[in-house]
Amino acid sequence: MSSPMEEAHHGMPSTTTAFFPLAGLHKFMAIFLVFLSWILVHWWSLRKQKGPRSWPVIGATLEQLRNYYRMHDWLVEYLSKHRTVTVDMPFTSYTYIADPVNVEHVLKTNFNNYPKGEVYRSYMDVLLGDGIFNADGELWRKQRKTASFEFASKNLRDFSTIVFREYSLKLRSILSQACKAGKVVDMQELYMRMTLDSICKVGFGVEIGTLSPELPENSFAQAFDAANIIVTLRFIDPLWRVKKFLHVGSEALLEQSIKLVDEFTYSVIRRRKAEIVQARASGKQEKIKHDILSRFIELGEAGGDDGGSLFGDDKGLRDVVLNFVIAGRDTTATTLSWFTYMAMTHPAVAEKLRRELAAFEADRAREDGVALVPCSDSDGDGSDEAFAARVAQFAGLLSYDGLGKLVYLHACVTETLRLYPAVPQDPKGIAEDDVLPDGTKVRAGGMVTYVPYSMGRMEYNWGPDAASFRPERWIGDDGAFRNASPFKFTAFQAGPRICLGKDSAYLQMKMALAILCRFFRFELVEGHPVKYRMMTILSMAHGLKVRVSRAPLA
Repeated sequence: MSSPMEEAHHGMPSTTTAFFPLAGLHKFMAIFLVFLSWILVHWWSLRKQKGPRSWPVIGATLEQLRNYYRMHDWLVEYLSKHRTVTVDMPFTSYTYIADPVNVEHVLKTNFNNYPKGEVYRSYMDVLLGDGIFNADGELWRKQRKTASFEFASKNLRDFSTIVFREYSLKLRSILSQACKAGKVVDMQELYMRMTLDSICKVGFGVEIGTLSPELPENSFAQAFDAANIIVTLRFIDPLWRVKKFLHVGSEALLEQSIKLVDEFTYSVIRRRKAEIVQARASGKQEKIKHDILSRFIELGEAGGDDGGSLFGDDKGLRDVVLNFVIAGRDTTATTLSWFTYMAMTHPAVAEKLRRELAAFEADRAREDGVALVPCSDSDGDGSDEAFAARVAQFAGLLSYDGLGKLVYLHACVTETLRLYPAVPQDPKGIAEDDVLPDGTKVRAGGMVTYVPYSMGRMEYNWGPDAASFRPERWIGDDGAFRNASPFKFTAFQAGPRICLGKDSAYLQMKMALAILCRFFRFELVEGHPVKYRMMTILSMAHGLKVRVSRAPLA
């Protein structure tokens, strides 16, 4: 039996039992207060931060995700207040710059410290591989040397002029049919088809026919666009590697898209190689085409230090092809789309451009002693054959040198690129810690991104009318085109990586636009939304749906 004292003891909670709940509560409160203090200290340390609020571990991921589909304008808001903005992300950080002094430092002055970098390569490798846009160091230099030689070739320039004229006239034919049928067309889709056909003809010597009158479906173009969108999403999706490992979600779609892209690309390479072999076997070496792909195939066969080891297999050539497709197709088509939209929404600019084109046509016809083909000025009347003949006659006047005389057209294209640059952001890796000219410290392993879309809208770069579409800003008092610093107008990059295809891009755009703006009017379909979609190129999310009519020729 228990004693009274023992019974009393058993009737009360033990000291040990009472102590531990209290100690646990104190421990919890202590941890909570430490965590709260940490949050408050972190918040206080960020009170003067230039850019979005950054939180432990996740950085600014939430705000970036919330603004992902308007990210370019989101950056405009920050960069208009601060010329440099740092955005922290899990495992890395992005420093965005819009001041030309900082841009020159990154793209030229300290060029070697800002390569594409391993982070960028890891995102883009599946699409661009070891191509010129994704390469650094000697790999990049060898490709650039070869491409630079090809773009400087007069033969390529003359061939490009012929091809660009040919496909612009094919587009004219499709638009003429749309006029007659009163049909709505998607100009962005048509531009994408025209530029894809053009780059395949100029760059790879093949005719793929996406701009045929029946507008056939093109699985390569669709898959390429899908892949482009998904690799862009990787820049802010911390889970993309997990998705890739598990083959789910966007990464599963990317895998399917790349398979279709590769099937098309390798077929182009095999076709060109077979044609070269056939030409050699028949003893007709002069029939080997002098397109860019053929040049890289020859380099691969030759070997040596001039790039042969890079292009000796089909994988190296595949990377060359896809890099030139994104350079020659997407960028040009995107700019043509935004130009057409600007012309529709700025009728005074469109009218001034039509007057320049009409005067050019009259002057050139007079110089050549040519009588212009008479044709109807309105839809539905007169001869379609006469209209086609007049357009072809005008296109024949558009030589390389002739296009150079269209100053206002050149200014309109350039102004479009200022506000709607084909590549709206361009990130660079950081090899070693550095300090930008404005005092911003950047750390090795992070990324610095110059932002052409934002730069074109900054009043500190272009004055109080920076957001206005005004081609006249590019024309001097003497009537000649007036260039701007490439570190302020960054649509074609600057420094050692400045775009090799700049002149070719202007040539194709001016050829197509001279013809279209001389002979057609465009009207945006009522209620059609015009906004960009997030990918490496500033394309329109919903295309550009328009109605087309013939323009008066007076």
